[in-house]
Amino acid sequence: MRSLARWCVTHRRLVLIIWAVVLILSLGILKSVGTAYSNSFNLPNTESTDAIKLLQQSAPKDSGDTEQVVFATSGGYKVTDPSIEAQVGALIKKLEALPHVAPIPSPYSTATGNNISADKTVAFMTVTLNQQFSQLTQPEGQRFVNTAMSLDNHNFKVAVTGQLAEQSERTSFSGTGLGVILALVVLLLVFGSIFAALLPIISALFALGTAIGIIGTLSHALKMPQFAPILVLLIGLGVGVDYALFIVTRHRQGLVAGQDPEESIINAVNTSGRAVLFAGIIVCIALLGMFALGVSFLYGLAVAAAIGVAFTMIAALTLLPALLGFIGVKVMSRKQKRNLAENGPRIVGADSKGFWPKWADTIQRRPAVPAVIALLIIVAIALPFFSIRLGNTDQGSDPAGSTTRVAYDLLAKGFGPGFNGPLQLVSLVSTPAQKAAVEKVYDDVKHEPGVASVAPLVMIGTKSNVALIVVYPTTAPQDGATTNLVVHLRDDVIPKAEGTSGAKVLVGGDTAIFIDFAHVLSAKLPLFIGLVVLLSFILLSIVLRSLVIPLTAAVMNLLSIGAAFGILVFVYQWGHLGKIIGIDRAGPIESFIPVMLFAIVFGLSMDYQVFLVTRMHEEFLKSGDNRIAVRNGLAATGKTISAAALIMILVFGSFILGGQVVIKEFGLGLAGGILIDAVFIRMAVVPSVMMMLGKVNWWFPKSLDRLLPRVAFEKTDVVDKARPATTAPPVPDELVR
Repeated sequence: MRSLARWCVTHRRLVLIIWAVVLILSLGILKSVGTAYSNSFNLPNTESTDAIKLLQQSAPKDSGDTEQVVFATSGGYKVTDPSIEAQVGALIKKLEALPHVAPIPSPYSTATGNNISADKTVAFMTVTLNQQFSQLTQPEGQRFVNTAMSLDNHNFKVAVTGQLAEQSERTSFSGTGLGVILALVVLLLVFGSIFAALLPIISALFALGTAIGIIGTLSHALKMPQFAPILVLLIGLGVGVDYALFIVTRHRQGLVAGQDPEESIINAVNTSGRAVLFAGIIVCIALLGMFALGVSFLYGLAVAAAIGVAFTMIAALTLLPALLGFIGVKVMSRKQKRNLAENGPRIVGADSKGFWPKWADTIQRRPAVPAVIALLIIVAIALPFFSIRLGNTDQGSDPAGSTTRVAYDLLAKGFGPGFNGPLQLVSLVSTPAQKAAVEKVYDDVKHEPGVASVAPLVMIGTKSNVALIVVYPTTAPQDGATTNLVVHLRDDVIPKAEGTSGAKVLVGGDTAIFIDFAHVLSAKLPLFIGLVVLLSFILLSIVLRSLVIPLTAAVMNLLSIGAAFGILVFVYQWGHLGKIIGIDRAGPIESFIPVMLFAIVFGLSMDYQVFLVTRMHEEFLKSGDNRIAVRNGLAATGKTISAAALIMILVFGSFILGGQVVIKEFGLGLAGGILIDAVFIRMAVVPSVMMMLGKVNWWFPKSLDRLLPRVAFEKTDVVDKARPATTAPPVPDELVR
């Protein structure tokens, strides 16, 4: 690490040129090839997937995505007026002329069922494509939506709902600029130097710009959801600024201690940089651990987020030292320069004055009290987690004014919320007995509570041997009652109607797909959590040569994640305080949020654990006294960790202002999780517990010590090597000015 840092400082112009070239190339390639983001689902061995496969094999023209084009009249017009009917007919011809669009049944035909509202002001038609939405590009989706809305006017409103329509919405980066500004403000307050404040931002933006270019290009080879680049910015901006903050802080401590600027940079990278490297590896492991879930939808998301974290980590270890080499002592504040010129070099950290040394003294005197109070607060915040309900947020929560939200509201107004998520009952019919069984399913389902209406049974496919029944629930797709209806149909109603006929009626459709998705992830979540916790435990044990500290870290991280989930449930599922952040409908937590949130919060929590405990480890190696090590480690790192946490909270919080609900959920969950972790766990519970455990913290069996490789952090630090002021070298003239 020392050699890398020295090379980057010595060849700083070359390092800057290399980063600039890589950034320009990645963005240039992205501009030339474009992106291919898609919200693709592949859930093997689920009923909804089996339904899609049956349609693809037997009725390929009817196996693709289904979109609903909704139109409404105002100003006294009715959808049944001849002039309106003529416009709808013209719209059908326009849509049928597009690629992948199958013949569209007229909403005025009795064969389609009840497609016109009772007051005759709202109607809809179902458009079937020959491919799933995940196989279609965003431009194709935009063309479809634009064509459908081409007849939209003052008295004739047209909107589109469906997965392709949602995919056609352009990605919004609305929270990025605010996040950068807030991070810069905090850095200015912490450092008191514009140069020191700008460097972490510059380093993070170089890394993220490169990562976004690479991720966008990779989207052609690896399926990534549309919100992947926003999530990468969300995580990378917070992590990248934090990593740079720790290194810059250590470098400034070295300068205050009277060290040569170049040597101070090298030592900062060699100590705090090692912690950055290890913390970044932990985050990437947590993210890539999602491959253990076996859900392809998460593979691209995991790779994208890991690439973002990896590049911010690499930038902090290479580009940042080069930039520090350019500005020299300008990284210091005027106050630091003045104190150094007047009082000479001094060691900054454990013996400094301020809040954190005093707080460390309090922990040292009465460790049990802060731990108990903090744990009670954490448990109270985490309690809502036990009521969590996973599902899919429907398009009724999309940004106001978007075509999907307008269509959702129109359908709900004209027919009821369940028309926004119809179920598809599909069955292969080979014998008269199976045909009779399917007809009985149709009759039984039609009279079930929770079913608003059922479209006429139709036989489709090249041999007309596939039965398709479209069922409209009375409740919205995201409602728990809709999930209960699907389970009831699958477990009770359909098997009873099938009898011994040999028919197999499958429940599919977008709503059923998301229900199956939630079930699959819930079943595999324990395996994923266990794998990530085990790997991080092993890595921490190797670095710190301790078993107790990694175990404590794992338990504490699980507490902070539980609190993050508790906050999400309180706001999004229970609906409290939702309107403050632009959420006007309570609903379930997105199915994949717990997986992603666990991976990210666990990794980021481990960051703070690494920075805190490695400093304690340094102090323990010097003194051999656990109480002194814990006290001095907390006193030396408390200010930096709290500043880093504040930056993350503000960056993540700024994304709550974005339009997409999933990004709002990520922003709130991450901000809440980091707040709990940094304030209550890392600054109160962890040091208190370590203080009470004593030297047991550092116990490590000799057999494991011989067996496991040694990957230690630097045992000495530039601050520790600094000479007292009485024997310090002369202060450079540039610091006096």
